[in-house]
Amino acid sequence: MGFESDIPTIVFTQENTKPGTPSYATTCRQVIHALERFGLFLATYDPEKLPIAVHDETFSVVRELFDLPTETKVKNRYDKPLNGYVGQIAKLPLHESLGIDDAPSLEGTQKFTDVLWPEGNARFCNLINAYAKLSEEIDRTVARMIFDGYGVGKYYDSYISSTTYLLRLLKNRAPKEGEHNLGFIHHTDKSFTTIVHQHGEVNGLEVETKDRDWILVKLSSSNFVVMAGDALMAWSNDRIKSPNHKVTIHGDEDRYSLAQFAFNNGTLEVPAELVDDDHPLKYKPFDHLGLLRFFRTDEGYKAECPIKAYCGV
Repeated sequence: MGFESDIPTIVFTQENTKPGTPSYATTCRQVIHALERFGLFLATYDPEKLPIAVHDETFSVVRELFDLPTETKVKNRYDKPLNGYVGQIAKLPLHESLGIDDAPSLEGTQKFTDVLWPEGNARFCNLINAYAKLSEEIDRTVARMIFDGYGVGKYYDSYISSTTYLLRLLKNRAPKEGEHNLGFIHHTDKSFTTIVHQHGEVNGLEVETKDRDWILVKLSSSNFVVMAGDALMAWSNDRIKSPNHKVTIHGDEDRYSLAQFAFNNGTLEVPAELVDDDHPLKYKPFDHLGLLRFFRTDEGYKAECPIKAYCGV
């Protein structure tokens, strides 16, 4: 296993996130380079937007959520695939998670809260909604930098106007004596991008490099992981690879994390500007939510690379 120092950290400031400035152009290049090399990077964002006290309070309500009875948590259901409760899996006893569709909207978070707490829970709703909005802000900043970095910024507004977010709240409990420490199996995300944040320094996220080494990603309360999903890999015509990753739990402390996934409600396609002699077209236009449905089929689940099986040329 390698070390997190291999993964670049990019500091986002008010100045270098302002389009049109020299520092913005430099940061765009850093984002593209990191995603092309690793498929992810660590983002240090404005600490005033998520002070440590708010960070701790946010994860305190996450703990309260997982302390609810299982029969209550399983009420977390959506029509969209992969959106609701996941847990009580014999082969993955350490993993449990719930999903909030459209969490950056107060309406989306309120609907989730009303299902889990019919009597109301304004503290949970407000804290999680505020976190989801911050994660959305980070994601939109990164997405704009990806589009601008590749010289296709004219497509950004169309992309973002069709983007929706799924926030997953995750718990990986510490293994009991004799239990395997696998928190979640290795996989690639089916999103365009994913923003991950965890409580404290209970690490567990591991990422596979192009050299097939596994890197442990160490995070603090001020860091976010920005990770490419399969949809971004297809959109970039394989310039960016979605990294294979898993969760392993070491020690005797439970791990809590938040992961917000960006999905597109429309059709995604490789920009013509990203197709040339060195990069022949590798993907047909595809329905992003259709990718999620395909992944739930036997063919999609068994495919070595689901996105290529779904819409590869």
